[in-house]
Amino acid sequence: MPYLLQDKSKLFYRVIGRGRRVMLAFHGYGQSSSYYLPMEKALGEDYTIYAFDLFFHGRSYLNKHNMPLSKEFLEGFIERFLEKQEIQEFSLMGFSMGGKFALTLVECMPQRIRELFLIAPDGIKTSFWYNIATYPGWLQQLFKRTVVKPEFFFGMLRMLQRYNLVHKSLIRFARYQMDSTPKRLRVYRSWIGFRELNFDIRKIVQLLNQHHVPVTMFLGEYDEIISPKRVSVFMDALEKGELVILKTGHSHLLQEVAELLHRRRSSKED
Repeated sequence: MPYLLQDKSKLFYRVIGRGRRVMLAFHGYGQSSSYYLPMEKALGEDYTIYAFDLFFHGRSYLNKHNMPLSKEFLEGFIERFLEKQEIQEFSLMGFSMGGKFALTLVECMPQRIRELFLIAPDGIKTSFWYNIATYPGWLQQLFKRTVVKPEFFFGMLRMLQRYNLVHKSLIRFARYQMDSTPKRLRVYRSWIGFRELNFDIRKIVQLLNQHHVPVTMFLGEYDEIISPKRVSVFMDALEKGELVILKTGHSHLLQEVAELLHRRRSSKED
């Protein structure tokens, strides 16, 4: 798998498809670039997709001296990639946490973006749990200790479940992502490492409208992590925005979008 090296940090990517258009794609939390492989059947004839491993995922590595990840550092990485591949314009796709990487590029280089596909993206409305993880002081230290001693965390989950304070799909997601020390460490490193990827959404909307970038947003009807309510104001403010709701939850949304795009392409050919 090809990669870029910058200041002892590595950014790996895989190439999917063989089309004339270029797409940069960023996956969700706990995944890798391989989650974009189903997009080859859907988009591979029209696009060459460069799917990146996010830092702390797959083979990408963020050196501790580069933490937390800054927008400027990420921009520099992508600029080098675009120069190496001789790419001028590109489309963007971001799923879940990968939405933060896509929005960073919207902020840094909007004039080069042809179209934007967001799939249940993080970054448009910051979650309560993300805020807790990035607060300085004792709350952050408590979260860090949870990596090694998770008993308090799981006890809290049991209480939330007993009193129906959180949707059961969120409980399942949290348990799955925290059920081993390496997974808990990845949660901690990701939330702390990406804490500077915050956005003024009004500015993002202004840039997208100013540069006439078409935006397609895919959401899951049963998604309790990124719900339609959280992004409705963003979509309403776009001049060229399309919202697609699929009957699925968060975990399978990327696969469902690939199947939908494949069906759309097949219907055009017929």
